Formats: sequence, C-alpha cells, structure tokens
Amino acid sequence: MKKSVKGLLITLAVLAFAIGIAAGLFKGWYSSVVPERPSPTPMPKANLPWSDDFSDPASGWYTEVGSGAEVGYQEGVIRVFVEGANLSAWAFGGHEFSDFRLAIDATQVAGPDDNEYGVQVRIQDRDHFYRFSISGDGYYQVTKHTKGERPELMTSEWEGSDAINKGAATNHLEVVCQGPRMTFFVNGQQLAQVEDADYTSGDIGLYAGAFFETGVEIHFDNLSITEP
Repeated sequence: MKKSVKGLLITLAVLAFAIGIAAGLFKGWYSSVVPERPSPTPMPKANLPWSDDFSDPASGWYTEVGSGAEVGYQEGVIRVFVEGANLSAWAFGGHEFSDFRLAIDATQVAGPDDNEYGVQVRIQDRDHFYRFSISGDGYYQVTKHTKGERPELMTSEWEGSDAINKGAATNHLEVVCQGPRMTFFVNGQQLAQVEDADYTSGDIGLYAGAFFETGVEIHFDNLSITEP
C-alpha cells in the first residue's frame, strides 16, 4: 500500500509538472549528485574476475560530495548519504564491462525505509544506463534511463518481494548481464529478467536516493564481478 501511494504521488507530480502547476515544488525529482567521469579518456576494460572490498580509497571509484549528498570511501565500504529530498547520488566504478555477473552487499544504515538503493549497469554516461532498485520497505523495480526522458519502467513499478530484507539490514544484490538479457536477484532469489539491446556494455555504479524523507545512508561492500 505504501509504495502504491508513492506511485500515485509520483504520477500526480509528473502530471502537475507537465501542465506547469508544480514546477517549483517538484523541480528536484530527477536531481542527482554524480561525479564527472574523465572524458574523452576511454574507460579501461576490466579483466574478470574483478573485485573490490573498498578497503583501499585509491581503488578507482569516482565519488562526489555535493549539495545534498555525500558519496565516498569510509572504513572499508562505499558510503552513499543523501540528505536532500527527491535526490539520488551514486559512484562510478571506472571500468567497462560487457557480459558479467555482479554481486554486492548493500546495507541500509540510517534513514527512512521509504527510500531507494541499488546498482546501475552498462552505464554509458550520466544519463544513459540501467538501474536495479530496491527499497527499505521491501520493494524493487528495474528502469532504463535515457537523457531527457522519464525513466522507462522495465518491470512493474515498485513491486513487493519477501526476499528483500527490510529496514536497517543487509541485502545481497546480484545482476547477470549476458547479451541483451539482464537478470536481477536479491538474497539468492530471482526477482526480474528483462531484455534490451540498446546498451550492450558500460560502467557500473552504486547508488541511493531519498524521496520526501531525507537522511538515507547506504553502505556497499564485498563487490565481485565474474563471468556470467
């Protein structure tokens, strides 16, 4: 019920924005704090297997501290803290991947359960990527992001799953990318499988976002990327 209400609020917000009623109130809905990746230097292709326990702050992740969010290394994790409403923040891995299996532990440390966090794959740039999201109140969705467009739902909007550990807990996330097919798991249970051939390779990212309540803090650890 909670996510259904949120979905309704989002729909109403978008409609209001479209007709110019609430442009100021909802202007930050798609805001994000994202580090600029070096350009035009191409990303190095990562040799698999590839892993990171984030114990070395020089391991190569592009992080950022900006207005409303902090993303960086902290005591052996990647910490994403979002203190601005309707805001997301994330880090780039800095390598190019094509077909792979990604696994990582994501822990909600603080903030409201009405949040979003997860991984991004086949990132082309700041505006083009696939995103696997879960929430602290037990929902998930997969979206495709394209510059200038509202994120495209590739699954049902915020569908609930008992596989997701709620609240201040750790969830083990996995994404398998093989050709156009992408499969998404939480704690060993498959939640979704989609196919799309637009982005065939790219970077990976770790992200968290806040809706109306702020103070979302997510820690990421024990990343491993292997052959699919």
